[in-house]
Formats: sequence, structure tokens, C-alpha cells
Amino acid sequence: MPTPELSDTLTTGIRVRAAAFYLTEQSEPDEDKYVFGYEVTITNEGDEPAQLVTRRWAIIDAAGRRDDVNGPGVIGQTPRLEAGQSFKYQSFCVLKTPWGTMEGAYQMKRDTGETLEAHIGRFYLVAPVAVAAGK
Repeated sequence: MPTPELSDTLTTGIRVRAAAFYLTEQSEPDEDKYVFGYEVTITNEGDEPAQLVTRRWAIIDAAGRRDDVNGPGVIGQTPRLEAGQSFKYQSFCVLKTPWGTMEGAYQMKRDTGETLEAHIGRFYLVAPVAVAAGK
């Protein structure tokens, strides 16, 4: 099954949608610098509130180089989502190749103290064909 450009994953009542886009202005293909933005929407489809505590990303470029990114929250925030609420944010990553993949998970915490892992399904980071053809 091919890896989608859009990821949509539901885990334990938390839906995570993620999609990437190429940032032409910040990229320098002649210097093997490909910059990709990505937008993530996290929606609590469960019945109980949940707060995002940590994130974990696995970013893999076309040469197989893997960058694991771990840390608290996202973009400096640890959003708490009531049932039915969503949180959307954008961030970016830099690759040395014109394509790669991202996937990961958010650790979420319920008000009861229970923790759960909301998966972020794999999606592609792909530079436009004209850029990639130059490599």
C-alpha cells in the first residue's frame, strides 16, 4: 500500500490528521536543503478530556537517514481537548533529499491520570517534480 500525502488516524478516541507541503522559498535544492511544512489537526472524538503531553516523530529521508524528534507538547503548547474539540498547528522539518516520510505519536493524558498514545500515521514529504528532477 502506498504511503499517503495525508494521514488520518484514530487511536483511543483521538483523531490525528497530518499533511505536508513544500516550502519553496526556504528550500535550497542545490545545497541539499528541502524544507517542508506540515499541518496537524488533533481532535478528541472520545467522551473524556485529554491533554497532549509529549510528541514523538520519526522523520526518514530518501537516503534512509532517520531523525527521531521527542519533546514536550507541540509548538510550545500542551493543549487540553474537551470531547469534540480540535487543535490545529503548523510546523516544519528540513531534509537533505527531495522526499521522505514522517510518522509518530502524541502521549495524551486523561483527567483521571490515565495516559494513552495517539498515533500519527505515516505521510509523505514530497518536493515538486521540477525540483526533484534537478537532483
